[in-house]
Amino acid sequence: MPNKFQLAFLASFLFSLSFLVLATRYLIATLNTAGYFLSDIILIGLPPSDTPNAMASSIDLKEIQDQLVQFYKSIDLHAVQIPNIGTVDLVAVTSTPTFLITSAIILATAFLAKVLHTGRTKPLDPNTWKEFPLEKKIRVSPNTAIYRFKLPHIQDVLGLPVGQHISVSAEINGKVITRSYTPISNDDDRGRFDLIIKTYDLGNISRHVAALKVGDNLRVKGPKGNFLYTPNLVGHLSMIAGGTGIAPMIQVIRAALRNPFDRTTITLIYANVNEEDILLKDDLEELMDVHEQKFKILYVLNNPPPGWKGGVGFVTKDHIKEHLPNPADTDSKLLICGPPPMVTAMKKNLEDLKYPAPKTISKLADKVFVF
Repeated sequence: MPNKFQLAFLASFLFSLSFLVLATRYLIATLNTAGYFLSDIILIGLPPSDTPNAMASSIDLKEIQDQLVQFYKSIDLHAVQIPNIGTVDLVAVTSTPTFLITSAIILATAFLAKVLHTGRTKPLDPNTWKEFPLEKKIRVSPNTAIYRFKLPHIQDVLGLPVGQHISVSAEINGKVITRSYTPISNDDDRGRFDLIIKTYDLGNISRHVAALKVGDNLRVKGPKGNFLYTPNLVGHLSMIAGGTGIAPMIQVIRAALRNPFDRTTITLIYANVNEEDILLKDDLEELMDVHEQKFKILYVLNNPPPGWKGGVGFVTKDHIKEHLPNPADTDSKLLICGPPPMVTAMKKNLEDLKYPAPKTISKLADKVFVF
């Protein structure tokens, strides 16, 4: 179902279109009553022609017009029944200049949107390491930041399919270390891509990225991964995320919610230690406010503040059973991403609840997918 903003836009568009159609018909009727006919006004300034040219002799316009009239009569477009509206004369409506001009504008806008969205190029290569310079560092918690990397051209898009990730590589102490990360940006973000990374004391790549200065390059290769989100993949998506495990989740959430034809509903259980550790909270809250019928969140904190109304402690079997349907007997899929200890604990909870067990290497067809 479209959200309330999309419905408001559609209603305002239809109202404006109806007003323009009625105003145009009223103006034409007024001119006709005064003795001014649109066909004559259009020909003002053109010299009269008494001799037919070769084109006119080869094409009988009157005959074509008669054929079109007969076609319209045969399918009876003058009295079309439309549910909840009634009988509509489609011939009269679609033949107005306002309708034709509006249709042309809509088609042109859709075409330009498609061209602009396609982008100039997709810089990623799954077989070749590419280097991208750090453009900006945005601190979001004491040990986590969003790192923004610049693409070669301002119109470039990363070209990462929804649900997939990239590999990041660096030479550290003489060894090449590789880790996987999911950008939180998407192909609507041109000329850049964003990674959200938590810095760990023993994290080689996380400390390497944290030490980068603006202008320093990061080696990247992709896309990679076994999960590929498509609209209406399932009726319901359940998600359990911990910390920076929100990255692949928010990528999928944004893709599902921004598509008015995607009927997928989503429930996210998001676990953190403290309230200030909840990453991208403003983005998540905005998505939930706009798509209140399709997207719900349960925050779970180890150290909740006074008056906390969310979950407390670790994500438990009760949290899962209450908020996430069993994928075994529903049209749903469960996605999990977080630190290894949390993932191990979630697998044990699922086993106790008789939910499907995740495989060692998750595939798209699996009922439970671990990133």
